Amino acid sequence: MAEETGKEMGFWIGNVHIAGPLVLGPMAGVTDLPFRLLCREQGADLIYTEMVSAKGILYNNKNTEALLRTVEEERPVALQFFGEDPRIMGEMAKRVEERPFDILDINMGCPVPKVVNNGEGSALMKNPARIGEIVSAISRAIQKPVTVKIRSGFDGKHINAVQVARIAQESGAAAVAVHARTREQFYGGAADWEVIRQVKEVLHIPVIGNGDVKTVQDVVRMQRETGCDAVMVARAVQGNPWFFARAKEYLATGKEPPRPSVSEVKEMILRHAGAEIAEKGEFTAIREMRKHVAWYTAGYPHSAKLRQAVNAIATMGDLEELLSGIA
Repeated sequence: MAEETGKEMGFWIGNVHIAGPLVLGPMAGVTDLPFRLLCREQGADLIYTEMVSAKGILYNNKNTEALLRTVEEERPVALQFFGEDPRIMGEMAKRVEERPFDILDINMGCPVPKVVNNGEGSALMKNPARIGEIVSAISRAIQKPVTVKIRSGFDGKHINAVQVARIAQESGAAAVAVHARTREQFYGGAADWEVIRQVKEVLHIPVIGNGDVKTVQDVVRMQRETGCDAVMVARAVQGNPWFFARAKEYLATGKEPPRPSVSEVKEMILRHAGAEIAEKGEFTAIREMRKHVAWYTAGYPHSAKLRQAVNAIATMGDLEELLSGIA
């Protein structure tokens, strides 16, 4: 299996060594610090934060500080920025550079209307020249490696990932992650891995593939079909931080380990909830855990009934009581 992927010895993003090919993708409202630490513990080789607004830093937005928080235990970690003003992004990158993160990533893929309508996220795929200006401004402002996360294009008529990736590389990017869907697709439809292969062919910096990685077998298949240096996993790890440990075992042995037992799922939910409470307080944490519990238990016996009940929990005691009823 190691011969099949050829990536197990890791790779470098600038001066940062990434030990293996498994990357936790950024997800707003999901990849907060407690969840990132669980994924790191399970074997994620590189972790991305939720995206942080450069203007939020500029204006000292009260919610931004929590998004900026990283800890030594999760490193190597990429802090993800979004914005569209090269000057502001460069200045804010300099402002936060001393924090304990390893890589600064620029989001050029978020499809959410309120982001796109501001010219940010995947809207930048329509303006390759601006992408070059942003990457150049941040690369000149800080010493840490700068990377970009792009889509295949804005819509099916404008597939320009290769052009954008080249511009990013020429402007100082140390790696490119490619979500092989257009903004028009959001998260639906099939990802076109051929775009990842085309980007990998023309760049000399590392390429991280993203899109439709649903199983541990998909990790191997994406690397084999595209030649990418690493594979970014996002929605497949919602309620499933074990994905990384299972993928590591599959890469090493060619055998897929079994799904976690019900007792292992319950234990992970309680650990996750405890960490969220320590970070955010019980009121916020338990409400945020509702979606995680639904993800953790999907596909297990009686999960539909549990997903209905979980929306009523308000305390750690409620959660413990709910889980105690699961055999």
